[in-house]
Amino acid sequence: MSITNTPTSNDACLSIVHSLMCHRQGGESETFAKRAIESLVKKLKEKKDELDSLITAITTNGAHPSKCVTIQRTLDGRLQVAGRKGFPHVIYARLWRWPDLHKNELKHVKYCQFAFDLKCDSVCVNPYHYERVVSPGIDLSGLTLTSSGPSSALIVKDEYDFDGQQSIPSVEGAHTLQTIQHPPSNAHQTPSESFASPSLLPPVEASTSASASSFPPIAAGSSNASSNWSRNSSFTPSIPHHTNGHLQHHPPMPHPTHYWPVHNELAFQPPISNHPAPDYWCSIAYFEMDVQVGETFKVPSSCPIVTVDGYVDPSGGDRFCLGQLSNVHRTEAIERARLHIGKGVQLECKGEGDVWVRCLSDHAVFVQSYYLDREAGRAPGDAVHKIYPSAYIKVFDLRQCHRQMQQQAATAQAAAAAQAAAVAGNIPGPGSVGGIAPAISLSAAAGIGVDDLRRLCILRMSFVKGWGPDYPRQSIKETPCWIEIHLHRALQLLDEVLHTMPIADPQPLD
Repeated sequence: MSITNTPTSNDACLSIVHSLMCHRQGGESETFAKRAIESLVKKLKEKKDELDSLITAITTNGAHPSKCVTIQRTLDGRLQVAGRKGFPHVIYARLWRWPDLHKNELKHVKYCQFAFDLKCDSVCVNPYHYERVVSPGIDLSGLTLTSSGPSSALIVKDEYDFDGQQSIPSVEGAHTLQTIQHPPSNAHQTPSESFASPSLLPPVEASTSASASSFPPIAAGSSNASSNWSRNSSFTPSIPHHTNGHLQHHPPMPHPTHYWPVHNELAFQPPISNHPAPDYWCSIAYFEMDVQVGETFKVPSSCPIVTVDGYVDPSGGDRFCLGQLSNVHRTEAIERARLHIGKGVQLECKGEGDVWVRCLSDHAVFVQSYYLDREAGRAPGDAVHKIYPSAYIKVFDLRQCHRQMQQQAATAQAAAAAQAAAVAGNIPGPGSVGGIAPAISLSAAAGIGVDDLRRLCILRMSFVKGWGPDYPRQSIKETPCWIEIHLHRALQLLDEVLHTMPIADPQPLD
């Protein structure tokens, strides 16, 4: 459209919207884009100079200088459009400039007086008053985004809270990845296969800009988070396709994993330990924000499947009902979130201690799982996993956890010994400088404690609301209702590991 045919603020809203729609970048659906643009034009109808500035900026692709285009800031800073919430300057920057934009990548220009970061009562949404900067510390070049089917696990950024709709976002640019999505496979089929102790693959270096978890990544003698996982130089270029759809939960990434049916895995793999199984296979604590509500619920080993739901029936045996728990400090927001727990989730213990989750709720659940982190090629604790309704997915692998315990404990023990020798000046070599340099380089690994290893044996799961860099909640302790699951067999194995490789309390350097 030429500049001479460009509408002005005196034209009808429909004409202005039609003109602005012609300049959208195509990252959003036409319906969402139209709703967002209509909403903005209506807000600006009484501010003709700002509406003219918007029209000029968009129709000239920023070639002509333009003023701030402002809307009222909401209480939480986010704007709701078509049932989706997002930061307003990000929404419109994605519509008209960068369809694959992540919210942490915008920086306002110096002459913008009402930029989002300035915390004014009004927010400038002029896309040409912002510049795009690459988020530091995010390197996902090792990931592939080729999809093997519509039910594949999608690694995508999750810009919006999908509280009102459960549509699955599309895959976007690799550099925007933050929340890892796990859509359901065929709802009429039950997965019957499991990963059988897959080799650990090196993850992409973790993002240092924002950790998606309140568990910090565990150091293992290196500042590079990828050293937390064992490496394997070989890889299998193709992954076998199974008709039951289970593999569709996982990102189609090249790695050295092979698969066997569960019955074969259980038949040919001896127990990790001959120690008798614990009486209870897990214990579940329920939290609202950072406060535990009610007593910890223990699940007996005779009940391999337990349901955690939002109903008010008495809890017992294989069912933990959160609806009947009272909290005098409960807020209205927490109460609203609890109403959506519904049928909740099913936790299933398989074999010696692997754990699977089935989402029975009408809303997604968000899981912190070191096993899923490894499957997605991420550093431990670096991602939040969104599990959609009807999805059935493995979230914990006992053998992988046991290997990780042994590696971490051995690394910590060796690092502590080497650190002590380095401080004493007993490590020769050009890099020693009297033992100071080796001591500093080993201090991170020597600082691994028992609590760090216990985190490997714990799952955390939030109902309805997510957390992490893609949400206003940066920690699971800011979500309204969540559970912490302690896996007793894994903790039992950790106790054995610590008896064979005791870890001393970290000693500070002199």
